Amino acid sequence: MCAVFQVSRSGYYEWTRRQKSNRAKRQERLDQQIRRIFLDSRRLYGSPKVWEALKKKGIQVSEKTVARTMNRLNLQSRTVKKYKATTNSKHNLPVAENVLNQTFTASAPNKVWMTDITYIPTDEGWLYLASVMDLYTRKIVGFHMDERMTKELVITALDQAYIRQRPVSGLLHHSDRGSQYASTDYQNRLRKYKLIGSMSRKGNCYDNACVESFHSVLKKELIYLEKFKTRQEAKEKIFEYIACFYNGKRIHSSIGYFTPNQYERMCRNAA
Repeated sequence: MCAVFQVSRSGYYEWTRRQKSNRAKRQERLDQQIRRIFLDSRRLYGSPKVWEALKKKGIQVSEKTVARTMNRLNLQSRTVKKYKATTNSKHNLPVAENVLNQTFTASAPNKVWMTDITYIPTDEGWLYLASVMDLYTRKIVGFHMDERMTKELVITALDQAYIRQRPVSGLLHHSDRGSQYASTDYQNRLRKYKLIGSMSRKGNCYDNACVESFHSVLKKELIYLEKFKTRQEAKEKIFEYIACFYNGKRIHSSIGYFTPNQYERMCRNAA
């Protein structure tokens, strides 16, 4: 082998005994830390979030270095972008005023909730998901899935959120103008829980942007990367994604790169 590469035996053995430089050791440690964070994110994080996760661990390194390292290690986010769906707002049911009016801030948890419906394709047909998001923590406080997009779908998600969170009266509840949310039964539920209703303006998707953004993230990070044979399989994967990964492990730029569960606990401890 030495003859093929035109090096002396003594030079080769000296090279095998040579210790790695401190710089090389630091780079190896950084490679391992970046790879661990990336894999722990289910290969979903790009360099900005990996960089933020490193900072949380007290590791000082530039974002450019993280990007270069990920490129060298071939660590590329596997998210996929596609289309999205909206609910049916062509009905004659009463609608609430747009009280929220794109004020996407809240003073504390359980002050503002936003809710929406999206759909998931399976080999058995569509599966519909209704989600309730707390605007302050970005936590999904309630969600429910069914094969039909009915008022019962959204009522069950709201009931789940209320039972888990037990908000005080006066919480602002924002949705689009879909017939499910405008239904008499749903509006009665809001009155029962003493929640204040708010609805997006007609044809304005930006009025409900935060929860629609969550559904977009769900699709990019899970739905479009999988092929579900059954609705039950989709339900199990979505439940695990929301309850374990999204609420418990995925960091969010809008809440200081903490997870929703972490941010909620911080708020409770501060209170």
